[in-house]
Amino acid sequence: MTRIATLQGDELEGGIALLGGPYSNHRALRAGLEDARRRGAARIFCLGDLGGFGPNPGAIYPLLAARDVTTIAGNYDRSLAERLHDCGCGYTHPDDNHYARLSYAYTDRHTTDEQRAWLGTLPDGVRFERGGRRYLLCHGSPRRTNEFLWESACSDAFLLRLARDAEADTIVCTHTGLHWQRLLPGGVRVINVGSIGRPANDGRPNVWYAWLAPGSEEAAFIPVDYDHEAMAAEMEAERLPAPFVETIRGGWWTTCLEILPARERARGRF
Repeated sequence: MTRIATLQGDELEGGIALLGGPYSNHRALRAGLEDARRRGAARIFCLGDLGGFGPNPGAIYPLLAARDVTTIAGNYDRSLAERLHDCGCGYTHPDDNHYARLSYAYTDRHTTDEQRAWLGTLPDGVRFERGGRRYLLCHGSPRRTNEFLWESACSDAFLLRLARDAEADTIVCTHTGLHWQRLLPGGVRVINVGSIGRPANDGRPNVWYAWLAPGSEEAAFIPVDYDHEAMAAEMEAERLPAPFVETIRGGWWTTCLEILPARERARGRF
């Protein structure tokens, strides 16, 4: 990561909401932001990938602005800002890349020059201190925006090395779309916040975000219900792929499955 924003302020000691990829799901994002407000969030962070998967990506931007959400760049956001030909998601299997291309092409067509310019201003990560701990917020990993930190594939030794090299006591990331956290030897913690824009491949249509209560180092994962049927209907109206709609309605991932490690894939339906 090359562009890191360093934040300070007493509000960082309060409740913090940490949201992963909205993926153009403005209905889920709105519900998540409202839930964070009800909990009294002093700061809200979005860890990137604003577009992709869902319909009408332009609806995301005013929601983030209205709630003064501090946003970092995901691979999607970098690709759109730089007018690249694909999302840079990091997939390797042809099936995964097929659906990734469809999703990116739709988002690319519906992203304005003004939105691209704003995406280009986003930092790659955010640092701050909270309760004497050094936090680093990133999209994929401290090493690479599109690196997948899967729970089953990351050893303690690997995560400790990432934290040491990043000079962080807590790493907060997303990109995988599946939420998890681990407390490592020496008190180092890694939190993957999952996604606010897509279900967690668990057969439930709700989405998730991570919440750090005042004084707490451990994240609570918050389920968020929203009008997923209205979102599915909006996706159908925009002629997005039927498997995307099926995921929104049923809560099971139907695409981009080949990247999943065996343990994570075995939890799903497909």
